Amino acid sequence: MSDWPHILIGTSTDMTAALFPPDLRARLAACGTVTTGRAAADAAADVLITGWGSPPLTADVLGGTPRLRLVVHAAGSVKGLVTPTVWERGIAVSSAADANAGPVAEYAYALVVLAAKQALTSAASYAARGGRAGWPVFQDRRGADGLTVGVVGASRIGRRVVARLRSASAGYRVLLHDPCVPPDEAKRLGAELVDDVDALCGASRVVTLHAPELPETRGLLNAERLALIPDGGTVVNTARGSLVDTESLVRECASGRLNAFLDVTDPEPLPHGHQLLALPNVLVTPHIAGAQGSEVRRLGAYAVEEVERWVLGLPLRGAVRRADLDHSA
Repeated sequence: MSDWPHILIGTSTDMTAALFPPDLRARLAACGTVTTGRAAADAAADVLITGWGSPPLTADVLGGTPRLRLVVHAAGSVKGLVTPTVWERGIAVSSAADANAGPVAEYAYALVVLAAKQALTSAASYAARGGRAGWPVFQDRRGADGLTVGVVGASRIGRRVVARLRSASAGYRVLLHDPCVPPDEAKRLGAELVDDVDALCGASRVVTLHAPELPETRGLLNAERLALIPDGGTVVNTARGSLVDTESLVRECASGRLNAFLDVTDPEPLPHGHQLLALPNVLVTPHIAGAQGSEVRRLGAYAVEEVERWVLGLPLRGAVRRADLDHSA
């Protein structure tokens, strides 16, 4: 591009420091003039970088940035950020969701391994028996080899989880449900495509969720489907809390029939004293699967690379189209 673009970093001070340490900030500065502040505060901005906690890009906000041509979201989903005004103005949108998918997939895979090892129930039993006393005999322990894992959603995260499971030495059997994935594609991924969620739940010892939050996925794991998961099975949710019927999951876990690893819940956060927080066979973590701490730099690096591509007139790797939001997280 012939002109020298003005780049506005519209994230909080703390987030800006985490996203853009000095080396990445220097790369941004090599692309154009860089300032920080709210989206409506810089009428000269050609590029806006947003992140977690950035305000929605409403008509009022965008009214203060008449030159804006590109929004780069240094986080995951843009559903809470982008409004119709963005598309109406023809502003290009990019997301670092691919960079954020790596940590989520690693976390989900780790939870599947813990579920395969029955880590929650084993730990609870071990603690209740005072440590070594009552340690289960070797034959009573269940391992991961040959375990059937049901993956719901061939999202960018779901595909990474399938790849990790397929490359593991445990020889997992991987079932996949996603209405948008044809059989030949599922085969390339190394998974067995299952036509409906009911069949997947009935055959899977562990069910891990990687579908987007859409009207048709709300309550995807309802009472009937949770009841299909074999006794001792585990639900892993690192996607969206609304995909699981919370009250039905409480009943299944409180009975001891199912276990759960939940990084997201409905509601989120759970109210103080909620039963899921106290059950020994449930682990609830505070939405930490995505980039945390040192990992946040990955999002900043992705955003910088997008700006560099845009300045050079190259296609954006993380480009988001309006139609994408109908079936994405």
